[in-house]
Order: sequence, then structure tokens, then C-alpha cells
Amino acid sequence: MSSTYFNDIWHQSQHECELLSTIDYERQHQDVETTVATMNAAVGSVAADADAKALLQSSLYEFYLRYICLSNRLEDVYDNMIQPQKRQLVRKLLDACLGRVVELKHDLVNIDLMEFSYNDEVVERLRLTPMETELRIPRYFLRERQQELEFRKKTMQEILVKLGWLEEHELEETVTTEIEAIRMLQMHERARQGRLRAHFMKEIRILKEKGKSEERSEKERSDSGLLAAMKIQKMWRGHTARRITRRRKMEEMILIGMLPPPATVVKERAEKLEKLQHNEKRYQAQALYGEQFEERQRALQEEIRAKHGASMKEDIADEIRAWVKDCYDKTGKLPDFPSEDQGGSLHIFSRPGTESEHSRSSARSSKESRKTKDKSKSPARSGDLNVNENQEEEVSFQPAPSVCLPDIRAEIDLFNDTWRDKDETGVLSQAAYEDMIYSDKYQEVELEFRRAVDEVMRQEIELLQTAVGKKVKKSSKKTRRSGKKSKKKKEKDLTPDRTTESLYEELVTNGIIRKHPELRMKQFLGDKALTARDGTNPSPGDIRQILTEYCILPLGSDAIHNCTPLIRSILLAGPRGSGKKALLHAICTEVGAVLFDLTPANIVGKYPGKSGLIMLIHLVLKVSRLLQPAVIYMGDAERPFMKKIPKTDRTDPKRLKKDLPKMIKNIAPEDRVIFVGTSNLPWEADQKLLQSVYNRFIYIPRPDYGAMSHAWKTLLHDYSGGISNLDTSAMAKISDGYTIGAIDACLKEVMTCKRKLQLRTQPLTNAELINVLCSRDPVYREEEEAFESWWSKTPLGRRRQRFLELEEERLVEEQAQAAKQGNGNKKKGLN
Repeated sequence: MSSTYFNDIWHQSQHECELLSTIDYERQHQDVETTVATMNAAVGSVAADADAKALLQSSLYEFYLRYICLSNRLEDVYDNMIQPQKRQLVRKLLDACLGRVVELKHDLVNIDLMEFSYNDEVVERLRLTPMETELRIPRYFLRERQQELEFRKKTMQEILVKLGWLEEHELEETVTTEIEAIRMLQMHERARQGRLRAHFMKEIRILKEKGKSEERSEKERSDSGLLAAMKIQKMWRGHTARRITRRRKMEEMILIGMLPPPATVVKERAEKLEKLQHNEKRYQAQALYGEQFEERQRALQEEIRAKHGASMKEDIADEIRAWVKDCYDKTGKLPDFPSEDQGGSLHIFSRPGTESEHSRSSARSSKESRKTKDKSKSPARSGDLNVNENQEEEVSFQPAPSVCLPDIRAEIDLFNDTWRDKDETGVLSQAAYEDMIYSDKYQEVELEFRRAVDEVMRQEIELLQTAVGKKVKKSSKKTRRSGKKSKKKKEKDLTPDRTTESLYEELVTNGIIRKHPELRMKQFLGDKALTARDGTNPSPGDIRQILTEYCILPLGSDAIHNCTPLIRSILLAGPRGSGKKALLHAICTEVGAVLFDLTPANIVGKYPGKSGLIMLIHLVLKVSRLLQPAVIYMGDAERPFMKKIPKTDRTDPKRLKKDLPKMIKNIAPEDRVIFVGTSNLPWEADQKLLQSVYNRFIYIPRPDYGAMSHAWKTLLHDYSGGISNLDTSAMAKISDGYTIGAIDACLKEVMTCKRKLQLRTQPLTNAELINVLCSRDPVYREEEEAFESWWSKTPLGRRRQRFLELEEERLVEEQAQAAKQGNGNKKKGLN
């Protein structure tokens, strides 16, 4: 597709984003409590609360879906657009929209009191399919860090080969000796002589045959050869005709959907589609134009410094001196010069009525100051969004103020000022616009010189104040700022002299940093829910979406991480084989994260003693910050908090019991690090201790019939021949109660190498799979009830249960009051 096509989509997306952000901004400033009070006056309190909650949930869910669709389009534009200056603006807007999606998700969780939100009416009103409502993971997470990830992978490979854990397969260069060369020459010479002798003997045989008497005529020989050729032709033509007929029949059945396509065809189509979507030539053009853009920026910056540096400093200094003189003439006092934190001289000339006509940056100064004021008015990013706090309080329907909306509005204003009305007709080159580069770099250089001049002018004003006799009052802004930073106690570095490479190698050697299989989030089989579901029964697509919003987006982009609510830890709970480890590996793969394994069985015997444990935690936190993004993993997350440890357990699972909460708290808000735990038996742990470690709890249930049927068809595509006759619908019904992991293990056990070779003559039958599947344990109803009971004891589950009880009590009271009022009306009627 051409660049014009993506440019048009970009303009349409910008227009839609402007309308959406305007409505969203107006809704942010609405007072929900006023709406509820109005409803209370009109109708009953119960009805008003219910209506207000439904109205707010519907509004938030609509914004949530529209931002998802907008983010998906912007991601496609950013991935395919070539012009570097446009890509910068699209990237910032994309990150802001994705951050807004995460913010709205947290608001929906607080309203619905469930991790998964549904509203079929909104989906139907927007005319969206469930596939369109699934958030796409940005491709630039991995593509723009490709060299770093390849280097890290190569480093780990070298370490593992050096330790002897992997075999190094290298092509050994064979050196031919003189004797082997002579033997090779002799062999070829003997073969040449043999060919010559055979040709000579053939000529002799032909001469002898000519001299012989004609025992049989030439006609008989030709007739016998013709009959043999005809027989061979008959057999071959019949074979090819039957093969073509079978192929046409198969293609027709695949075309009408009666049979699934073979695995090879599916793989070829997927590869072809991926090549179309990921155009390498377009990516190479993006890299080329990006490098040219950066080189031109550096060249113009140096040119501006050389040509305009001296005059720029003089103009700024004269402007500030004129302001000082003007203030002294009016007030008789020397003014206080703003500190660097306040903006310096930019803060002076951005005030109303104080702009100077001599300053070329006055317009920009006022614009930057307005932007700074808007950001200062906008709320600071919330810290650890821990639902474990305030569990018994009633739910507030008021959404949290947005941090991303000011960024969205700023990017829209920049687009409207620069790109919306820009005439690009006839411009085929995708190179950067030099006039825009010059303007931006001029302002940057001017700002740089302004800081230097501000420092000099502060000293001049101090000298003038000293000469006048006024004591100089040093600004306390810097001390206040430094005091804010020093609130958190600085951690002591136990390895100050160690390099990152040596620490990385040590953790790889000890098995703390592990190599994970490369799995994509789309490989977690299953679609999004087609209709509303209960919060404890989500679809696989819903699980993919929530992990994308909670883990992948904050880890993948620093901009998204800084503007969204912080989640330090998350627990994935579900029966064995439900895909918890696959989801963990998908999170690491999608963002290129380093995986730290703190499973009790993995750290047994490593870093012994109390000092060793302190060193282990220090190394994990330090290296995870140095190699962001990072995922710290703990399998069997319930074991450190179990009340009774089995005597046969030699892994000492309680070793990290006291240090885990401290470790989670030491993950700073600016660190792109997340702690992920998995558990098959979460109810065996002490719930208070478990909830002090994990911020979010995600329950992964066993798959339903739809997900199971899709899993059977997808997994069977990995095997070719003879499987198309298998009744997957019957297998999905029979395997109800099993997990997809159990199905995958069953297929691997049945489809041995020998069985694959027999598929053409002996097609796979349902009985073979059923016999193996019956030997495995399903997910019993008692286990599901235990998971549901455990989830109801989580902080979010308790809040939801408390809210439902209050709603039920209010409804009973409302019905009782209505009954009393009805009885009173009846008595009045009788009287």
C-alpha cells in the first residue's frame, strides 16, 4: 500500500481522536454525585444508584472500545508510515491512547468489581465484532529493540554453551590430505576409463548384431515395444487421473468448508500474510529515512549554534536586563529571578502582558508554559493501584482523573498546527521537512542558551542586590525537590564494582535468569466472549486482553508505563494445564523481557544463608532494573505462605516468605518490572500474606465447548494426513472437563513418529485419543468450586460480595416500603 493510503488513515484517526478526546474531557469534569443526587430526588435511592452505575459503566465501556479501535488503527499507521516526523507524532499519540485504554480498564474494574467487563448493548450499538474489540499488541515493542534482543540472545547462548548445558553445532572444515587427494583422482580416472570401455563394447555389440542373420523381423520387435509402451501409458494415465480427481474433490470440500485445510497450506497462507503485513522493504525505508533525519538534526543544530549563538545570547541578556530595569523603575526594588525549576526567564515572559517583541521564542514560551500549567493541573500518576486496600468501603463510582488525556490533547493541537492543513500534493519523497527541523532545533538551541544566560543573570541580580544592601534569599525550590526525592531511603549497593555483564552471567550460571520459549499471546488458543459472562468465567480472549493491558503495555513502553496506574505484581491461578506458564512466556516474548525464576524448587541450594538470600534479592532487583523490561517469576506461588509444609518437601519454600513483600515494595514506580506468580492450589496459602504480595489475581478457568473445539482443530493441524476425518465436535464434547494442556499432552503421546508414518494407511480414530485421554485427571467440579470460593476471598471478590449484599439489603427495604405504601393506599380506598 502507498504512503498516501496510510496518510489518509492517519488524518481520519486524528479527526476521530479529537472528537473522542473532547467528549472524554467533558465527561471527566462532570460531577457524578450531582447526577446521582438528581436521580435520588426523582426516583428511589436504589434505582438511582443502579441507574447511575449502569449509565457510567456504559459510558466508560463505550470510550474503552472506541479507544481500542483507534489504537489499533494508529498502530497500523505507525508500523507502515515512512516519513520520520509524522512517525514521531503518531508514536506519541499511540502511546497516549494505549495509556488511556489502560486507565479506562482500571476504572471499569472499580465499577464492575470484576477483572473482566462486558456490555453487549454498547458493542451492538457501535457495530463491532468481538475480534475488533481485541487490543493489538504494538509491533514496535520488539522491532525497535531487535538488535538489543539479538545481542542478549547471543550472549545467553554463549554462556550456556560455555557451561556445557547446550551443545555447540558447528560445521567442521575437513582438510584433505595428499593420500586422500591421490585416491580421489584414481577413483575418477578409473570411472572415466570404465565409461570409455563400456562405450567401446557397445559399438562392438552393435556391429556383431548387424552381421547376424535376421532371426526375427524388425516388425515383431517394434510391435512388442509398442504394446509394452501402451501398457505403461495406460497404467500411468489412470494413476494420474485418479490423483487429480482426489485433489479436486479435496479442494472443493475445503472451499465449501466441509474439510479443514492441511497444515502445510495453513502455514503457507500464514507466512504469506505475514510477509504482506511485515513489508521488509518498508521497514528498511523507515530505518534509512530515520538515520537521515537524525543526521540532519545534528548538522542543523551545530550550524545554528555556530551562526546564531552569539547574537542569541545577547538578545536574551538584553531582554532580561530590560525587564529588570522596568521592574526597578516601577517598584523601586530588584525583582526575584525565577529558579530553574520554575522555568527561569521563560516563566517571566510567559506571563500575560509581559511578552517582549524582541524575543523570537516568546510565542513558544507561552505555549510551553500553558502546557506545563495543564500538566501541573492534571493529577499525578497514581502509585501502586492496590485493590487490597479499603476493602470494606463502598464503591465510588467516580472515575479516576486521567493523566493521558492532556497528552492526547497536546498531540492533537500539534497536529492541527502543523500537519492538518499542510499541502503535500506532488510530494513523493518521504524525507523529513528541513524547515520544520530548523524551527525545532532553533528553539532547542535558544532554550539551551537561555539556561546559560539565566544562570549569568541570576549572579548579576545577586550582585546588584548585594550592592543595594538587600540580603539575597536563595530559592528553596531545589531543596524542596531534593527533599521529595530523599523521602525514599536509598538502597545500599552490595555490588558496586561489578559490571552488568558479570552480574548477568552469574545469574544465568546459577539458573536464576532462564531462557524461555518464544510464544506469542495469540498462541493462547481461544476467542473473545461473544456474549456477557461472569467475572469468574472469562473466555481465553478476555484473558489475553487483560494480560496485555496489565503487563505487556506497561512493560513494552516507558511512556505508557509512566502514565498508567502501577501494578507491581500479579497472580495467575488456575487448574493444571490451563496455560499459566504459556501466558508467562508470551508476556516475556511480546516485550522482549528478561525472565528471573525465583520458584522455590529453582533456588534451593543457591545463595545459602541469610546473607546469601539478601544478595540474591539484591542481584535480582538490580539486574532487573538494568535490563528493563523484566519479569520476576515464581511458580507454585502458594508454597511460601502455606501453613504446613509436607515433610517430604526439601525445597524450603518459606525461605522467601518474609522478604517477598519487601521485594515487591522495592519495585519503584519508574521500574518496568513486574512480579508474576502462578498457582494451582492458591487456597492452601495464608490469604493475608498472599494478598500482601500480589496486587491482582487472575483466575484462568477450564475451557468451554467453543474453546475446546477450536483447540482440537488447531492442534490437529500440526499433523498432516488422515486426520481430516476425525470428528472434532465429538472430541470437544467428550473432553469437556479437561484443559487444553491435557489435550496437547494427549496428542503428543498418541502421535509418535511411528504413528505419523502410518496415518496415510491407518487414519487416526477417536478411540485412540479417548483411551489416552481417560488416563488423565480432568478438572472436577469440586476443584472449580474451590477456585471460585478462593476468588471470592480475594480483595476484589470481597468488595464485590459486600456490594451485592448491600444492594440486596437496599432492594429488600425498598420492596418493604413499597408494600407498606400499597397497603396504606388499599385501606384509604376501603375507607
